[in-house]
Amino acid sequence: MESDAQLVNAALNGQKDAFAVLVNRYERPVRLLAINILRDCHLASDVAQDAFVHAFENLTALRKADAFGPWLMKITHRCALDAIRKRAKLAHLDITAAAAAIEKSDGQLDEDKRQVLAAVVKLPKAERQVIMLRYFSGHCVRDVSEIVGRSVGTVTKQLSRAHQRLRKILKEV
Repeated sequence: MESDAQLVNAALNGQKDAFAVLVNRYERPVRLLAINILRDCHLASDVAQDAFVHAFENLTALRKADAFGPWLMKITHRCALDAIRKRAKLAHLDITAAAAAIEKSDGQLDEDKRQVLAAVVKLPKAERQVIMLRYFSGHCVRDVSEIVGRSVGTVTKQLSRAHQRLRKILKEV
């Protein structure tokens, strides 16, 4: 069995099969690290693929060929954190778009919508986020769970709790 250093040097010399051996060797640890960070198998698969592509494209930047494993894990960690940032940014954009969508054509909210929006703003952050994505942006529960990185059951429970809180808040108004 060839060492990581031998495989890296072979890949640098144009032997693409050598990098394929490295991919096979590190595929599981990379995917597990991504799952551990993201808690989403599908997104973790995408992140793992991105990490390997990034590693291949930047293989010449690796100073010590025998340190390929730790280097790849650092790349994976950065790619996973980037995915979290992108997902959060997407969720923020959806919430902003939803708020704009409920405005009247003259830019004003009617009284009922203003009260509902004021009540939604009072919700805890996680509940506010799922409510906005589900009802203001029109995403299904499964899509909301993928956007926020939580299970469908967790999102369903958050929606249920948010409904209860909204009922209570709106009764007070």
